[in-house]
Amino acid sequence: YKLTYYTPEYATKDTDILAAFRVTPQPGVPPEEAGAAVAAESSTGTWTTVWTDGLTSLDRYKGRCYNIEPVAGEENQYIAYVAYPLDLFEEGSVTNMFTSIVGNVFGFKALRALRLEDLRIPPSYSKTFQGPPHGIQVERDKLNKYGRPLLGCTIKPKLGLSAKNYGRAVYECLRGGLDFTKDDENVNSQPFMRWRDRFVFCAEALYKAQA
Repeated sequence: YKLTYYTPEYATKDTDILAAFRVTPQPGVPPEEAGAAVAAESSTGTWTTVWTDGLTSLDRYKGRCYNIEPVAGEENQYIAYVAYPLDLFEEGSVTNMFTSIVGNVFGFKALRALRLEDLRIPPSYSKTFQGPPHGIQVERDKLNKYGRPLLGCTIKPKLGLSAKNYGRAVYECLRGGLDFTKDDENVNSQPFMRWRDRFVFCAEALYKAQA
């Protein structure tokens, strides 16, 4: 990997996504090889040469480890700086970006330990995220609430309530003056509270609270 993916002469571009990895190589593995391996495995590299490499421009799409620095005060730890061309990533997809950068490198044999320390996302990529379909003014118009912050809460306990009791909690919150409630991120469609049942009881709570 070192010959292809370690490129200390590379000048980063404003459009590159830049990542800083803390790398601990396996004994006998040079830090430059470890950094190159991270760049390769998180972009176009594979464990062997394949004939289909010749069907694309790897030089255009590959990640590049362009710098390696030892971590002060730590033995055999380095910061590997890797640049990724923007074309490697689907526009507006955090999932694709992180899956590409960190989804396949942590079990790599050349590394004893690896951690993503920092990430620079260029404006040319962040601008591809469209954001919510409407802004706060539409929310205020729907709620008919103006001139003050919107107040809400997460229903607790986050797990264990039946759908009926969950709806009861929503009703009490709305009747008590809150503008909205939200599910905790752990709440999905577990056996104790299927999402369809939760929807029914929450809708009932909403209509009751507005009566």
